[in-house]
Amino acid sequence: MNKFLIKISVITLSFATVETISAQKADAKSKSLLDAVSAKYKSNKNTYFKFIYGSGNGRVSKTQTGIFYTTPSQYRLKIMGTEQIFDGNKVYSISAGDQEVTIAKATGAEMILSPTNYLATYKTDYNTLYVGKKPVAGVNTDVVKLTPVKSNGIKYVNIYLNPANRQIVKIEQFSSNNDVATILVKEYRTNQKLAEDMFTFNKNNYKNYIITEL
Repeated sequence: MNKFLIKISVITLSFATVETISAQKADAKSKSLLDAVSAKYKSNKNTYFKFIYGSGNGRVSKTQTGIFYTTPSQYRLKIMGTEQIFDGNKVYSISAGDQEVTIAKATGAEMILSPTNYLATYKTDYNTLYVGKKPVAGVNTDVVKLTPVKSNGIKYVNIYLNPANRQIVKIEQFSSNNDVATILVKEYRTNQKLAEDMFTFNKNNYKNYIITEL
């Protein structure tokens, strides 16, 4: 099973229940920007991202394209030939190459990177600082730096925001072990008409798979 997806528990589980407590330190500009973007995403019935995920040690050395559908309480992710579904209760990691499905109860404890996960934690887990403007993919973005309040393996995160439409353009995550992970949003759509089973796992579609429930 793909290691990237095994590590994922919930990308957006806490997205709809963000705490209202302020971060330990937050300047007015960073707070205003993040609050506006968070409110925009929370107001959507559903959101779709097509993104480029980059990773490496010291610098990005490999990239993969992924797609991500999310509601405030569910998601569906496809990346690196593997698919993951969170139905609001359990996480289903599906590997077509291995013909294997792993089912796990979501805990939300794992630290992972997604187009929206920092919108669920910036108010409680990170100090935030506005660091200025930077052009990214043709957009003159506002950059907010997040540093963890408590040690969690991450040195800092840069979030690049489009102030005109209150959208995330790019995320850079720098870990204490020198690992780098990035997400660059290439397409973004909201409030689409989705299939009724978009966030449902159907065992009948995986009859020849090894299914393991943790």
